[in-house]
Amino acid sequence: MTTYSPRLKERYNAEIIQGLTEQFGYTSVMRVPKLKKIVLSQGVGDAVADKKLIESAAADLSRIAGQKAITTLSKKDISNFKLRKGMPIGTKVTLRGDRMYDFLDRLLAVSLPRTRDFRGINPKGFDGRGNFNLGIKEHIIFPEIDIDKVNRILGMDITFVTSAESDEEAKALLDAFGFPFIKK
Repeated sequence: MTTYSPRLKERYNAEIIQGLTEQFGYTSVMRVPKLKKIVLSQGVGDAVADKKLIESAAADLSRIAGQKAITTLSKKDISNFKLRKGMPIGTKVTLRGDRMYDFLDRLLAVSLPRTRDFRGINPKGFDGRGNFNLGIKEHIIFPEIDIDKVNRILGMDITFVTSAESDEEAKALLDAFGFPFIKK
């Protein structure tokens, strides 16, 4: 019986580790940066007025990720926004392991090319510690979402958490995975 292994995970183990070791001169395989997790999150500010928005956003995010999304709750009261502590204001899901690699493969191969007027990913999303943040304006670029059943188009933030110690190493890792960064 053969076991399933994601395409990008096999590529990481076969090619990317060797390439990054040569590029940065790592002495141990354990020093080579790797992708730890991918966090998908959506802020649904209008959910304060309409509770069904948060439920449909969580269902859509669960469909995209292939894993159940949780609702995030507000941490404090903000009277100007009619927000109370503990009210649902967003959804998120954290992907690790094989699901993370499957999502990354679908994002790079299918979803990003479906984005309207896509010219590449801006490489300014690094945080200084080797993590990368990517904002998506429309969640309907994912093939799992049926456009006819969407009542509101939402954006989302995708955070790629790596074990890299610098932005340069993290960018080299994401480049090796095939991220279409804009060349300057």
